[in-house]
Amino acid sequence: MVYIGVGIGGMVGSVLRYFVSLTAASLLSNGFPIGTLLVNLAGSLFLGWFTAAVISRNKMNPILSASIGTGLTGSFTTFSTFSMETLIMIESGRIGMGIVYVLLSAVGGLLLAAAGFKIGSEKQGQRGHCG
Repeated sequence: MVYIGVGIGGMVGSVLRYFVSLTAASLLSNGFPIGTLLVNLAGSLFLGWFTAAVISRNKMNPILSASIGTGLTGSFTTFSTFSMETLIMIESGRIGMGIVYVLLSAVGGLLLAAAGFKIGSEKQGQRGHCG
């Protein structure tokens, strides 16, 4: 059952990624892969939160957890597309843009994964509490 759940989650995540990429490309057409950057950053934030708030606390059926964490999020985000887009920028002489893309992706992804994990680790009673 886990394999079926991961497959279904993967199908949903890849369709979502395709939709975000098309939408982003229609908004920004300067050659910068904003769609891939957005899905990878959003996926990092979500997976950080999901790991801390759901997976590590055993709050969900393991099949559903794998379907969402591995299937959906794994196929929503994409390291291979990131790698190819970076290579294409470098090969076409847009080295500066490639460096910016790598830095935004790597540093932004790590920071957002950490932020998501921190948010997911907070106790329910502490949310919305000020000073």
